[in-house]
Amino acid sequence: MEVRVGSGEPLVLIHGLGGSKGVWNPVIDRLAAEREVLALDLPGFGGEAALPGGVEPSPANLAAAIRQRCAALGIDRPHVAGNSLGGWVALEMGRAGDAASVTALSPAGLWRAPLGPRKGDTRRLARRFRPVVAVALRTRAGRLRMLSTFAAHPERIPAADGRELVLGWLDSLGYEGANRAMRTHLFEPAGYPEGVPVTIAWGELDRLVGPPKPERRPAGARFLVLPGVGHTPTWDDPELVARTLLDGSATPAASI
Repeated sequence: MEVRVGSGEPLVLIHGLGGSKGVWNPVIDRLAAEREVLALDLPGFGGEAALPGGVEPSPANLAAAIRQRCAALGIDRPHVAGNSLGGWVALEMGRAGDAASVTALSPAGLWRAPLGPRKGDTRRLARRFRPVVAVALRTRAGRLRMLSTFAAHPERIPAADGRELVLGWLDSLGYEGANRAMRTHLFEPAGYPEGVPVTIAWGELDRLVGPPKPERRPAGARFLVLPGVGHTPTWDDPELVARTLLDGSATPAASI
């Protein structure tokens, strides 16, 4: 079930690989003061069913699924914001003409070449020892160690949210397919629609992915470095993230 609150221009929020709409909890109320906010689970994550069999969960196909869900809710061409894989999905919605604006927080896919298979599978190992992981998550030290990969200030993540994040990552049914597609494909900046305002914001302390070179961004995209935050920055600095999303969705798109 989606979260839909607030009033004003619609703003759709898309989480990253292994996450859920809960990653936006720290900023939703701030955004809802100025936007109609819709936070969704990607297909195969959180409470959402995976894409139909035979449909690759590529960023473009995930973007099409989000567009369909928005249409079913009566939302046409909203502003879209995403983090990590969700940022790439948001960019694909902009490419398809389904977004009024795009704000991408440390988006995936802007690397120079496909990543290829991961060397070592931390998630598979963690799934094998899930009971041990669940116990470790009940300790502050265990949570901080696991959450420090994507948050610059893991101590700011409430205990219940931290457990949900890690266990959701382990349990998400769509992870394998989406991860494989993410590591196989590249975002293509060439030919991006000029009428879609794009903001790419990178966490200064992102430990997962480095910022993209200018040639890997859509032409004309605004690029920001967000100080003091990590790869998934919503708990690191909710005020900064909310302001970035509001600013990114403040410029009306041209007709395309």
